[in-house]
Amino acid sequence: MFSEDGTMRLNQFLARTGASSRRHAEELIKEGRVIVNGEKAKTFGIKIDPRKDTVLVDGEKVRLPSRLSYYIFYKPKEVVSTMDDPEGRVCITKFFPRGVKGLFPVGRLDFHSEGLLLITNDGELSARLLHPRYKVMKTYQLKVKGDPPKESLDRLRRGIILEGKRTLPVEIKRLFIRETHHTWLEVKMMEGRKNQLREMFFRIEHPVIKLKRVAIGGIRIGKMRSGEIRPLLVEEIAQLREEAGLEIAKGKKK
Repeated sequence: MFSEDGTMRLNQFLARTGASSRRHAEELIKEGRVIVNGEKAKTFGIKIDPRKDTVLVDGEKVRLPSRLSYYIFYKPKEVVSTMDDPEGRVCITKFFPRGVKGLFPVGRLDFHSEGLLLITNDGELSARLLHPRYKVMKTYQLKVKGDPPKESLDRLRRGIILEGKRTLPVEIKRLFIRETHHTWLEVKMMEGRKNQLREMFFRIEHPVIKLKRVAIGGIRIGKMRSGEIRPLLVEEIAQLREEAGLEIAKGKKK
């Protein structure tokens, strides 16, 4: 992912170009096959600026994709939101369209969660959608154990301390109680730390049983089926980029 200054880690850059996965990129670097500005790269963690730095892999110059592609994907449960997995679990790459290089997910959903993932090779848009500064809402539907009282939900709405840092305020709406001992809620939030929603509701003793992301900004999963992937429409791309404070992208709109 791009940093605010437009730089990114070398292994991330190689993955975005389609030259390798991030894990394989680390092997290429260790083997001395990656050259940055005329010198062998010594660590995968160095920062590069794709606009200025020259990167070679086995003597061939690699670049970020010149054509931008955008997809909406309904991630099934028990699929890993990464490009590869050392445990051999099913990864989202199984569902990627063929022939499009440099695709990656915008953020993640944990192994047991499902719902909307954006898949793209637009690093600038991804960085803005994920950064709370740009206030792009992510919407989730949660099934939680029991019936959380208003006081507990208000704690979460205001923000609680997780790993030494207060969470940003969230919007929570009670949907309905389908079963005697479970409640469905809608949560809208601007940030997305690892397992944040599960941790928040665990703290108020109403753990999450099911979690589904249904929207990022104004892009909703609608009637898509689990495992389905489709290109974003031109107007959907324009809407996302506007919400993230960007111009409409030039290049291929997929």
